[in-house]
Amino acid sequence: MRLAELFHSIQGEGRLTGVPSVFVRASGCNLRCVWCDTPYASWNPEGGDVPVAEIVRRVEAFGTRHVVVTGGEPMIMTDIVELCDALKSANHHVTIETAATVFKPVRIDLASLSPKLSNSTPHDREGGRFAEAHERQRLNVEVIQRFIDTSPEFQLKFVVSNEKDLGEIELLLSRLTQWTPADVMLMPEGIDATTLDSRAAWIADICKRTGYRFCPRLHIALFGNMRGT
Repeated sequence: MRLAELFHSIQGEGRLTGVPSVFVRASGCNLRCVWCDTPYASWNPEGGDVPVAEIVRRVEAFGTRHVVVTGGEPMIMTDIVELCDALKSANHHVTIETAATVFKPVRIDLASLSPKLSNSTPHDREGGRFAEAHERQRLNVEVIQRFIDTSPEFQLKFVVSNEKDLGEIELLLSRLTQWTPADVMLMPEGIDATTLDSRAAWIADICKRTGYRFCPRLHIALFGNMRGT
C-alpha cells in the first residue's frame, strides 16, 4: 500500500474520540476536497509502497489495540482488503475512515463514513481543474448504504461549513435506511481552534434540535494541525 505516514496518537473524531490509536494513512485519493487537511495524501500524495506485512509489523511495535486506516482514500488501495484482514487477524480493533465512494469487503469493527457535501468541491482551487470530477464522484448512495448494511458499527460524519449544509445532509439521509440520529455526526470545518470555535455554537444547536451528535476535533485542540499527531 502506498503509505503517507504511520503514527501513534489519540483519535480526535467520532465515537472513539480520546482512544489511543495507531493511524495508518494511505496516500492517494479519488476526490479533491477544497478544505482537505491532508494534502500530502490527496492533492500532492507522498510516500512509497510498503508491504502489508511491514505495515502490520510497524503497528505492532506500538502495542496499541486500536488501529485507524485512513487517507487519502484507503478504499482505492489495491491491498486494503489484505491489510484489514491482517490487522484483524492480529487482534486489532480496526476503524476505516472513508468518503464511502468505493466499496470493498473489508474486515473492520467501525466504518467511519464521511460523505462529502457540495462545500467540498474545489471550484476555484488550482483553477477548478478538479471540480467536475470531484462533483461527479463525491457521493455514492449505494456504497454508503452497503457500508451501513454490512459493517459491525458505523458512523456518518459530515464536515459542516455553514447552516445551509443541513439541507444537503437531510436530503442524503432521506435516501438511506437503517440509521438513527445518534449515528450522524456534525463536525465543524476548520484546521485551527479559532475557526472550529466560531462554528461550534450553531452546530451544537442543530444537534440539540435533531438528535445528531456534535463531533469535535480533539486532535486540533491537543496538537494543532500538525502532521503525525
